[in-house]
Amino acid sequence: MTNRRRFIAHCAAPLAAGLLPSTHAQAAAFESRRPAPAQRRFVSSSVERAIADGKARIGKPELAWLFENCFPNTLDTTVTVSLRDGRPDTYVITGDIDAMWLRDSSAQVWPYLALMKGDKPLQDLIAGVVRRHARCVLIDPYANAFYDDPAKVSEHKEDKTVMKPGVHERKWELDSLCYVIRLAYGYWRHSGDRAPFEAEWRQAMRLIVATMREQQHKDGGSAYRFKRTTDRPYDTAAGDGTGWPAAPVGLVASAFRPSDDGTVLPYLIPSNYFAAASLRQLARLVDALGNDAALRIDALALADEIEQALKRHAAVERSSFGTVLAYEVDGYGSHYVADDSNIPSLISLPYLDAIGVEDSLYRNTRRFLYTEGAHPYYVRGKAAEGTTGPHAGRDMIWPMGIIMRAMTSSDDAEIRLCLAMLASTHAGTGFMHESFHKDDARRFTRSWFAWANTLFGELVMKLLAERPHLLA
Repeated sequence: MTNRRRFIAHCAAPLAAGLLPSTHAQAAAFESRRPAPAQRRFVSSSVERAIADGKARIGKPELAWLFENCFPNTLDTTVTVSLRDGRPDTYVITGDIDAMWLRDSSAQVWPYLALMKGDKPLQDLIAGVVRRHARCVLIDPYANAFYDDPAKVSEHKEDKTVMKPGVHERKWELDSLCYVIRLAYGYWRHSGDRAPFEAEWRQAMRLIVATMREQQHKDGGSAYRFKRTTDRPYDTAAGDGTGWPAAPVGLVASAFRPSDDGTVLPYLIPSNYFAAASLRQLARLVDALGNDAALRIDALALADEIEQALKRHAAVERSSFGTVLAYEVDGYGSHYVADDSNIPSLISLPYLDAIGVEDSLYRNTRRFLYTEGAHPYYVRGKAAEGTTGPHAGRDMIWPMGIIMRAMTSSDDAEIRLCLAMLASTHAGTGFMHESFHKDDARRFTRSWFAWANTLFGELVMKLLAERPHLLA
């Protein structure tokens, strides 16, 4: 038996038996880790039905327990729902940090979109996120995270950038604006409701497109600057605070990655794929609303520019793998070939409707990224194998990466491996974490990371709908 087959057998055995590894003995009873009903921030009747139905159909007790704990975690612990000017307004924290990331909050409520039908309170909650996103963008399109209190001064007030009240952090991340569009489009597709798409929302969408255009660097520079005094080199923007130089080739620069780490090269390829897809979604939504033909035309034109630039600059040759996607480029010919677990990643592009899962370029890239010794941030240890990154350290595997590997796979054996690793690395907590050590899952970061929890629930919901035999 090869080492890899031994590793897969090691991970899969507890899952197949429906048992916890010995390190999880304290959770053997699979008692719910959710807050008591009276302490939950929001209760959705449709989400509760989905949990009950899912648990009844999942034949492995530990997976059923993880699903019960994780899927409602965003609603249980992170949302504040209120009214503003008589309309729904929703604040969503990321978990153990009291701030609302545009990216995280969008992704956290995304799995509930399909459950809005017949659940008006849940629909109102998500409409409140759409409205809050628009208001945040109008405060500062370059900020990635905001406070509930619009007057609150950030703990990062010493950052050398333009910090406004209500802004928690001002790291320019292209994906943040893409997520704002993605949730708005998803909300409209699932509900047909046009109520959130008022003048304020249209103004925010125009500002999003204008900000992306500014970050194409066609005029040779950018008004955005960010510098932070830190001993973490990835926690600040390179150079003069705008990142390393970039040739104006049509791509959109991003000073930071979705991990909140600074980019190595300015053009983050997965975020540009995401931007092109999101801009086309925005054009479709605006066309359906029929209220801003100029915005529709501008969004489509920018999407075309980005897509053409991706064809010219995103790919690189790798021996044994053929043509693969780079993670970052500068437009001058330099490529950074790797991936990260945070979404958008290269692996996540089909999940974001940005590339086809059977596209040969994606398949080559996927094969490269899951080859030990080829991809610098892919590791295999005693506890699991997966994608790591500079944010938490090269030996720290992210459950989000394992989840996304399963979400974008059509291989039952690969999905089973991912489920086995997720079931054996929660360290007895019943929840997903930001990251864990490849050799010891008890060494983890962030015990309360709602995005990872809800994303795991989304994976289970997808498998229940498409591959229920993997859970039976």
